[in-house]
Amino acid sequence: MSDTDFSQLQLHPALLQNLAALGFTQMTPVQQLSLPAVLAGRDVMAQGKTGSGKTAAFGLGILQKLDATLFKPQALILCPTRELADQVADEIRRLARLMPNVKVLSLCGGRPIAVQADSLSHGAHIIVGTPGRIEDHLQRKSLELANINCLVLDEADRMLDMGFLPSVENVLAELTIQKSAQPATAGRPQILFFSATYSPEIRYLSDKILLEPVYAQLQEAESAPDIDELTYLTGDDESRLDALKRILLHFKPDNALVFCTTRNDVDEVCQRLSRTGFSVLALHGEMDQRERDQAFIRFGNGSARVLVATDVAARGLDIIGLDLVVNYHEARDRETHTHRIGRTGRAGAKGRACTFTSFDKGTGQILSALPPASVLKQTPPPASMATLIIDGGKRDKIRPTDVLGALTGTGELDRSDVGNIRITHQAAYVAINRQKAELGKQILSKGKIKGKTARVRSL
Repeated sequence: MSDTDFSQLQLHPALLQNLAALGFTQMTPVQQLSLPAVLAGRDVMAQGKTGSGKTAAFGLGILQKLDATLFKPQALILCPTRELADQVADEIRRLARLMPNVKVLSLCGGRPIAVQADSLSHGAHIIVGTPGRIEDHLQRKSLELANINCLVLDEADRMLDMGFLPSVENVLAELTIQKSAQPATAGRPQILFFSATYSPEIRYLSDKILLEPVYAQLQEAESAPDIDELTYLTGDDESRLDALKRILLHFKPDNALVFCTTRNDVDEVCQRLSRTGFSVLALHGEMDQRERDQAFIRFGNGSARVLVATDVAARGLDIIGLDLVVNYHEARDRETHTHRIGRTGRAGAKGRACTFTSFDKGTGQILSALPPASVLKQTPPPASMATLIIDGGKRDKIRPTDVLGALTGTGELDRSDVGNIRITHQAAYVAINRQKAELGKQILSKGKIKGKTARVRSL
């Protein structure tokens, strides 16, 4: 038995049983370095990039000491974006699925705060949210922190980049005040930092907040993903767009994430790619939350092959098996560049990252030759899936199994025709084979979900 087996840890049988059922037997490097210290109650400063298994590292620690009979918040996880917070909440629910009555609540902006306050009034065990919205609930007195025994800062470097430090400090201050006011629950909570980089700012914050922490930092050789990095010398914007088309048509990625500097750049690149037949979506901070959510969902479920985004909008985006990252505009610094290209080449898969540069900086980087112009004669392939949106979500007690059952119940569609199913508070999004999307829409429109007729439309 390996010393990296989860079974070597003193975890509850329900957690071990669930890990085995999920196929998680061996700890990832970041889990091996941080999880024993997390379970021992130590403060931890861990380096954990997207896909490194960091959510399980702190999620298992939280669940191990959770008192499910105490229906009050016992753990608080702060994330830089709503999208990441939702992903973390879903992953913890998955880890806790064999533990009865564990309630995980996501508190983020873009959703009615009154609805969230009502959910809080009915109790919850684990809170996952963005710093600003958590601060809002603290000001409204709708969130109680007196029983918090673990605080997690996930992607701490991104939170500092996005200017969340004042909100984080306010949450920490309120946590201290609330716990001190109730002697029965007094005691400093365990604090865990997970960051993709060990920047000076992160070091300063950890030194200021953490108490005798365990530093779980991976060696570069251990954490380096298998990414084929290519750099192309391009000229003006017209040349850069031509280069992007050539790369997309030559490599034919199932999905590609293209980074631009500004919102205007994102819109222009997206529109011009779309006009030439590419399956493409835009994502930037000026879009409203519903538009951003739908872009995330459609790209994540294979309903678009290309997503053009700014750095701020793409934070928290977690796509399994991302084939290609393109730096249409170069990153502002090395850390941002590393964070961008780290979206591909995850979980042992080989990735590819392409960077456009307008001039040779004399850095010794090897410039690659662009694919030939002849590839521009090819027709861009369509997305493999389409997305249907159903009016009805968590508020209507709809679950993914309800949607899948409605689609396959008539026998006209097979399970293999249906892709990801995402349930939000008000709607359900289902990916379906593009060639059978209209049939799926008809089946759902004529049938019933949870005994009710549902309105269905294409997204």
